[in-house]
Amino acid sequence: MISSTAAVYRRFKDLVEEHIMHFIPEIDPISKDLYNVMKYALTGGGKRIRPVLVLAACDMFNTPVSFVLPNAIVAEYIHTYSLIHDDLPCMDDDDFRRGNPTCHKKFGEDMAVLAGDALLSTAFETLSKDMLMYMDDPILLKRKIRAMHSLAKGSGVRGMVSGQIADIKTAQSGCSEEILNYVNYHKTAALIKACVLSGGFLAGMDDDTREDLTVYGENIGMAFQLVDDIEDSRSGQDNDTATYTECFGLERTRELAEKYINKAESAIEKYYDHAEIYMYLAEYLKEKLNE
Repeated sequence: MISSTAAVYRRFKDLVEEHIMHFIPEIDPISKDLYNVMKYALTGGGKRIRPVLVLAACDMFNTPVSFVLPNAIVAEYIHTYSLIHDDLPCMDDDDFRRGNPTCHKKFGEDMAVLAGDALLSTAFETLSKDMLMYMDDPILLKRKIRAMHSLAKGSGVRGMVSGQIADIKTAQSGCSEEILNYVNYHKTAALIKACVLSGGFLAGMDDDTREDLTVYGENIGMAFQLVDDIEDSRSGQDNDTATYTECFGLERTRELAEKYINKAESAIEKYYDHAEIYMYLAEYLKEKLNE
């Protein structure tokens, strides 16, 4: 990895950490427990890949960070809500997340469900409030609307939620490559692609760049899920649903992950130094494969 690019990634990641609670609205004292659960989930660590991918537009298109930051933070709100719900007993039934008790284990299932709901609604409350600042500038307002639509689509019934449903059904359907591709794309890659495009929309990208970033986002998202499956397999972590590693073995999964990474790199290599964050993530995943 290029050290200078790693420094830029850390700078963006630190920016996310600094502002992660900034957009949470004031909560009535009677509901303070809800705030505590949201804070617990948001500040429990993580790579912050999704918000950094939104912020990558700042470097690629020379866009002000202040213009992009709300969308970046919202991407993490959406991702965190999905993790809270994914951990629930009715879903994956996980006791720990990043070494800490999951929200439902620490605060109860009812509070975990409500905290996830609150993060999702806060995400779009944040973006709609942010758009009010640009009502007198149709060009910037349109960028904000398209960026929000990208995140909504990537996290909704045509994206992450649809993937979660299919993931549940893999326990019944078994090792179907078609279903596994569907799950990986919708549950993971769709939101990652949405984050990449959200930053691009905010920056006013042209159609050619949008096509390149779409290819990048889809492929880096698919690779990210396969690398995650490989890491789980190496650590002996059990999965209740089918994964590529369980169905087709480590070697085939690794080969497929490399194929996706190479496609992602090919889509953005012509942007050279302006695409450092995107290339950094691809190199990061390659290193994970070779560990």
